[in-house]
Order: sequence, then C-alpha cells, then structure tokens
Amino acid sequence: MKPVIHLTVPGGVREVLLHCCCAPCSSAIVECLLDNDVRPTLFFCNPNIFPEEEYLRRKNECVRHATALGLAFVDADDNHDRWVAEMQGLEEEPERGRRCLRCFTMRLRETARYAAEHGFSLFATTLASSRWKDLAQIRAAGCAVAAEFPGVEFWDRNWRKEGLQERRRELIAAYRFYNQSYCGCDYSLRGADRAVRAKASKARL
Repeated sequence: MKPVIHLTVPGGVREVLLHCCCAPCSSAIVECLLDNDVRPTLFFCNPNIFPEEEYLRRKNECVRHATALGLAFVDADDNHDRWVAEMQGLEEEPERGRRCLRCFTMRLRETARYAAEHGFSLFATTLASSRWKDLAQIRAAGCAVAAEFPGVEFWDRNWRKEGLQERRRELIAAYRFYNQSYCGCDYSLRGADRAVRAKASKARL
C-alpha cells in the first residue's frame, strides 16, 4: 500500500536533482516526490559499479524507470578507472568503512557540481534509502560537497522511514526491476561472494 507522506522540501522548491544508485532504491523515493508535486531529475553517477555488465544493467533499469514516468535522466558516464584510483589504499576497508565515505563523496560531488551548473538549488541521493548504507556517512558526504558549491543544498533526509521500505518492495515487484545482490563495487562483490560461500559451507556441516 502506498504510504501518505507530506514532505517538507527545503526552500519549497519543486525540482530536485536526485542522485540515483539503482532503480529499486529510487522507486519509492521518486513516487513520494511526485506525490508531493516535486519533480526529480534522475542523475546516474555510479563509477563504482563493477563489472561493466552490472553497470549497464543497473543504468538501463534506471532509464526504463525514468522513461515510464516521463522524467529527465542524466547519464554522468562511467569512469571506473578514475574511481579505482580514488579508492587506492582503501581496498581492504570493510563495508561502511572509509572507502564507502570516499566513494559517496566522489559521487555526490559530481551530483552537486551538475546541480550548480544546471540551475538546481537542491540535490538528494537514493543511497539514503538502503539499510546497508551508513546514513551518517551519506550525510557527511552530502553536506561536505554542498559546501563547495554556493547556492546548492543537500537534502539530508532518511528515506527509509514512513513505509518507504515496504513500498519499495512493492514497486520492485510491480515494475519487475532487476534487484541486485551486492552494493556495486568489486570489493562489495567479493564480500558477497565470501558470504555465500560461508553460508554454503555451514549448510554442508
């Protein structure tokens, strides 16, 4: 059932640049924004996603979602080599560690830069809808990069509450979205693979 949420939008704006990491994470947030007469432009900036087939699959699902709703979609292009270089020295960090904060900062800085260059005063991210992410890290990254671009504000909101998690599951089923099993980067993929192997090993005991 679709939750009824009355948003208080910073500055009362009616257009927001929404950094989207994938269609499942975007779905309930986009619906909530539209229900509140706020029109999001979907900004796909996720050079962390690996391998390329996974990157394209997630991007294409976001394009499909935007097209179905008549929303603008911005492809920020993939520069995975640059992302790998930015993460140098943090390869062994655990999930929710320093690597994740640096990754969020890199992606949200590009979002804030695009917002400043294209007349958006407000940006948000669907990263804040995932229970696997650290909201404090997302908040720190978003606020830090917003400070670099005068006139641009980061919408710091917890998009997990008020029934949005449940609605997300409903929309994934309704749209038949591809729903990934790991965060996106090579390091999280390795972690997911290790978890699967460990579970299988326990089952054999």
